[in-house]
Amino acid sequence: MSLITNLGHVGIICDDLMKVRDFYTRVMGLTVTDENPERGICFLSADPDNEHHELALGQARGADHPEGARPATENVGQISYIVPDMAALRELNRRFKEEKIEILRTVTHGISCSIYFHDPENNVGEVYYKTGFVVKQGFSRAIDLDTQTDQEILDFSQSFEASEGPFQGAKLPVGGDD
Repeated sequence: MSLITNLGHVGIICDDLMKVRDFYTRVMGLTVTDENPERGICFLSADPDNEHHELALGQARGADHPEGARPATENVGQISYIVPDMAALRELNRRFKEEKIEILRTVTHGISCSIYFHDPENNVGEVYYKTGFVVKQGFSRAIDLDTQTDQEILDFSQSFEASEGPFQGAKLPVGGDD
């Protein structure tokens, strides 16, 4: 039994807090739920009625700061956001291109369709639509949101239920497993 029910939030420390704040509010559409400009902190949520913040942004600062050093974030694999439908995924694809945000790849994982990108400070982000298909993970194939229809992408995604198989669960011992 897990004592943890959900991931609460991710925090990243930014060299330019206002530039990153602008990206996550204006381009991604997150809501600022709280912020303290004097302390260099901003809390954002995609669903403020249900979760105060899913992303916390902090301003990087040097060792000479009265509250101590807070170096910029390094080595975060990615920060991922769920979108409600393919239309939202397509809209973010359009916005990223309009804003000249670097798109790393656009893929299906079978279980989801994803856009991986760099935010303004090169943190890797992902936006994805959950397809509902059951496909063993560690898997991705390229899709093209500019030329393929939703139906073509979803049919392609679902096709991997047969070729890749279902979820496999743990293959190695975990925690107290014997």
